[in-house]
Amino acid sequence: MSDKSKISLAIQQVINTMMIRVMNKVLIEDPFIKEKHHAQKPLYAALVPDEIFKGSHFERRFVTPFGGVWEKLAQVVAKEAHGECVMGHPITGNVPEERLRRIQEVLNRLEHSQNGQNKCLPNWQEELAYILSGQGNPIPVSVICDIYIRNITTNQCYAFELKAPLPNSDQTKVSKEKMFKLLSMEPALVTGAYYALPYNPYGTSKADYQWAFPKRWFNMCCDPCVLIGDEFWDFIGGDGTYANFIFEVNQLGKTYRERIYREFLGIEPPHDIDNFLLK
Repeated sequence: MSDKSKISLAIQQVINTMMIRVMNKVLIEDPFIKEKHHAQKPLYAALVPDEIFKGSHFERRFVTPFGGVWEKLAQVVAKEAHGECVMGHPITGNVPEERLRRIQEVLNRLEHSQNGQNKCLPNWQEELAYILSGQGNPIPVSVICDIYIRNITTNQCYAFELKAPLPNSDQTKVSKEKMFKLLSMEPALVTGAYYALPYNPYGTSKADYQWAFPKRWFNMCCDPCVLIGDEFWDFIGGDGTYANFIFEVNQLGKTYRERIYREFLGIEPPHDIDNFLLK
């Protein structure tokens, strides 16, 4: 079996496992019972159609098992391509004291204006060069990265902060601080550290990305440490991985959307069901 086929199968298995769990929950273990809904919330039932609350019932049972879906998908893809991938991996090393001070200085300059001037604009390469020029006594530091990949052939190691496509400002700041610390360790314990988003809701290139909050901390269009969509998936799985991922998700999506319409909502799928595709 080719590497591409192995990655396709791994993606299918992750999504199928989660969707089977969701379907079993909403159809068998905890179905929406309209009589129970009417008894518990008679005012709601009198004002709002049952179908609205039936959809909410499904959503609540869908969101929880899919909370870590991006990490799980990244893990199975990276394992096939690199050999080793761990979620929530701790890395402990020594960072020179002055580098730790400079990390906080850089973050503070991005967050607060200095002497009445505008806040600094992010520039990963300049910031990192400034931090790494610092020395001092070694301080033990531990960082937990979302995704850790080790290529068993080259022994190169990569750390990723993998966030939802529309992250908030606070979590982005934490991610940048962790990345700085990882790359400041002596001796070096990772080949690279990256801020990754699984897809771009605004378009197909980094230049299209518009969500304001992470832009406070990264130049989302230019910083080389930022990977969005195809850059991330092709980095961890090889060329063509993102296209393969999109294809598999859309194939599975068509099947499960039809099942949800018929088996859960009890209606026929709309004629434009194939228009709802991940791109």
